[in-house]
Amino acid sequence: MHAVPDRPRRLLLAVDAPSLLHRHHHARAHTRHRDRGGRPAWALHGMLRQIIESIDQFAPDAVIFGLDDRVASHRRDMYPDYKAGRAEKDPDLVDQLDRAGALLDALGLATLTPPGLEADDVNASAATWAGENGWDCVIITSDRDSFAHISEHTRVLRLINGGINASPLLTSAHLRSLYGVPAERYLEFAAVRGDASDNLPGVPGIGEKTAAYLLSHIGSMREIWADIEHDEGRSVVAALDAWAEETGARRTGATVLKRLSAPGARETYEFNLRLMAGRTDLDLGLTPDVPGTPGLLPLDIARVERVVGHLDMEATTALALRVLTGDPASQVGRS
Repeated sequence: MHAVPDRPRRLLLAVDAPSLLHRHHHARAHTRHRDRGGRPAWALHGMLRQIIESIDQFAPDAVIFGLDDRVASHRRDMYPDYKAGRAEKDPDLVDQLDRAGALLDALGLATLTPPGLEADDVNASAATWAGENGWDCVIITSDRDSFAHISEHTRVLRLINGGINASPLLTSAHLRSLYGVPAERYLEFAAVRGDASDNLPGVPGIGEKTAAYLLSHIGSMREIWADIEHDEGRSVVAALDAWAEETGARRTGATVLKRLSAPGARETYEFNLRLMAGRTDLDLGLTPDVPGTPGLLPLDIARVERVVGHLDMEATTALALRVLTGDPASQVGRS
């Protein structure tokens, strides 16, 4: 269980709604649960239930849900094969993806569907907004994309099998232990590695271990490319060969240098970097000093009862009324 700290800073919860809806669609489709209007609701219910449980644990002051623009995509315009190869979505999932924003808005929670962009762009902007406004941020997702936003004040709850309690709450230290790179270089690491789930190939011949060593022992990829361009990659080769000597592994410096120097290698990296980078300048519409602003907790009791009740799960409605209509932890005890 993730304990709620005694914190001086307010907390923003940023939720990757499509990620959770996909996850709960596949996990709960066998239930065929429908709302009171007879429409498919198992993914919507699963997402909302998990977020209510998260709010119960983290006691945030505000919650914002990022949604994908399902009509236009700037990334697909740049790269027509972006996310190509993914299976066609089940119509029941599409129906619930299309209804998610309206349900959350009706509840009084904040949502943002940035034109041509994705939920991860909302996560990136949420982490930036929190840092600029003296808040902490927890991003809830089942994807790795948001790892690039981890910082001193932003953590990522990556949902895996077993629910909230079994899911890791990743900090900069955890990320380094997992991948061997500091959080501020995770995006560079991902751009070198590529992302098969988005159909983005990485730099040919450079695996995760080599990429992690380069970024943690030599410096940023900008420094690595500069060494290759201006000093024939001597620092890269020396560092890799020293690593091999320390570990007893085969010397790979010359081979890695050749792969990084190959035609198209740097272009592949820089293209991935542009495509993977989340937008950090979106207007989230959060005005925490204005009472009643969407996304601020607590929520209106009547709205919670009506909207959650429409999903036709009595236990979830009861949980929502307890969790969503009480004061967040940072307000408890304030005069």
